[in-house]
Formats: sequence, C-alpha cells, structure tokens
Amino acid sequence: MSDAEFAGLTGRFRPELLAHCYRMLGSIHDAEDLVQETYLRAWRGFDRFEGRSSVRRWLYRIATTACLTALERRSRRPLPSGLGAPADDHRVAVAPGEPAVPWLQPVPDALLDADDPAAVAVGRAGVRLALIAALQLLPARQRAVLTLRDVLAFRTAEVAEIMGTTTAAVDSALRRARTRLTAAGTVPDELVEPAEGTRRALLTAYVDAFTRADPDALVDLLRADVELEMPPTPTWFTGRPAVVGFLATRVLRRPDQWRLVPTGANGQPAAVAYERAGDGRHVAHGVFVLTVLGDRISRITAFNDPDLVPAFGTRPSSSTTTPRTAPTTAGDLPGRR
Repeated sequence: MSDAEFAGLTGRFRPELLAHCYRMLGSIHDAEDLVQETYLRAWRGFDRFEGRSSVRRWLYRIATTACLTALERRSRRPLPSGLGAPADDHRVAVAPGEPAVPWLQPVPDALLDADDPAAVAVGRAGVRLALIAALQLLPARQRAVLTLRDVLAFRTAEVAEIMGTTTAAVDSALRRARTRLTAAGTVPDELVEPAEGTRRALLTAYVDAFTRADPDALVDLLRADVELEMPPTPTWFTGRPAVVGFLATRVLRRPDQWRLVPTGANGQPAAVAYERAGDGRHVAHGVFVLTVLGDRISRITAFNDPDLVPAFGTRPSSSTTTPRTAPTTAGDLPGRR
C-alpha cells in the first residue's frame, strides 16, 4: 500500500485520535507523540489488518494500547485545585511553583478540527478542563473505558474488542469509573457549551481588561464564586474579591504589560499570553483558559508555561517574541519581580 492510500484510509481520524490520547494522558505534547506512534504502528501492521472491524476502531485499539502502556510509566497530571484547598484572601503568600509536577496541559481547539462536524463536536465536548482533570483521578483502564463508552459512545462489545477484554469487564470498569467521578464531585454544568456569542463577548472583554491593566473591568465578567489557578504554582484562589485582588496587586501592574491573543482551548474560550520584558519585547508566557457558566466566567486557569505557546501558533501584533523560562518560584510570578 502506498503512503497516499494509507493516508486516505486513516488520515481523517487523526484529530479525534489526538483528542482520545489527550483525554488519557492530560498532555498535548504526550498525546501528539502517542498519535504519531499509533500511525507508525498502523502503517507497519496494515498488511495484517483483516478488516473484521472498521479502520477507525482498529486505530482506536492501537492508540488505546499505546496510551495504557505509556501510563504505566507516568503519574497523573493534576491541577492545583486537585492538590489542596483554595485561598480566599489575595494577600496570602504564594507558594513556590513546582515545575517537577507533571501538570495538566490545555489542548488547542485548532488541533481537534476535522472535516466531519460531528467529530469536532465530540472532540471538543469531551476535552473540557473539568472533565480532563476528573479523568486524571481514574486508573488508566477505567479512564479508557469511560472515554470510549461515555464520550465516544462505542458499544460495550466494541470497547471490549478495542481493549482486548470481555464485555463483563468493560461494564464493571465503567460502573467503578462513574462511581468514582460522582464521588469526586465533577460539576456537570462546567461541561455545558455556552452560547457562542457569550464566549466571544466575555473573551474580548477579558483580553481588553488585561491589555489596559484594568482589574475593575473584570468585576462584571466574573461570577461571585470564580476560581483562579495558575500551574505550576500550587496556590489557587476562590471568590471574586480574592481573584480580582490578586490580579490587581500582582499581575495587572501597568497598561500594555500583557498582550493576549484570543484563541480556543479545550472547547473553551482562551488566550495565549505574552508579557512585556525589560527590553520592551513581549515574550511568550502561557495560555489562559476561561470556563464560562451562564454569562460569567467561573474559572480562570492560567497555564504559566511558555512551552505551551508554540502549539497554539500565535503571535502578538506588532511585537517580536522569544520564549522565557516558566516561573518556578513565587518571586518569578507576575507582580512579584
């Protein structure tokens, strides 16, 4: 089989396989590596593919097996909210960052785009940060079963074939996974798609407030119970006074300090952040993902990791950029230098 024939049969499944590997691993970098490995294995083994299942299901079997093998050597990827209690006073000392922790990462919406609108909808609805963070609580095989059944809607028999097990084992793993997620208190509303107009308006207003360094403009955008977390910093905040107070005193120091490029991540409004350096250039800082409930922002997840920026393929207008080192101590946080 030629490369072109193989690509014609398998290429259209790449975005949804990337979403699947991301759900399993919680890392866009790891997911891209595993998708590449999946296609390499599929290419090498295509002559042995007997056609007893669809090409799509066969690829999912290869990808799931690769992810389960990878997870044998990796720990779960948390967010700060999964490690400790929040602070409700912005004046508290911010704990040093923990770069050694394998933190959860966002995924660019652009990488999940596909020709099939249904595939796009499934991919984006199934990668909400709240869901991905909750999946990290599950053992690897339960994580795989739950995503294959509840997110991708494979039948039980198909999941058993993909995972090389029995339907009884699939049903048992699914029950345990659902029970554990319920006990963890996953908030279903956080997985609901907000109106597109609301998403755009809130993101535009958020970007404008950051650009102008205007914390007062954020007040009307945030829910009273809004939360802010900033991996790799374990300290996180809850409540509008604490969140706005932290941003006002430690982040939004002067106009044009920040340039934010609107984008989408995890099916949610997001912005790639660039911060002005001492020489006047805006350098890559990280990715801010907004969770929207109703017509307000309920959570700001600021991934302060410049290594994430290249995956989003953005640049701030009228500025040259260079990567910078991710903050590793409280003194490296915005507003602490």
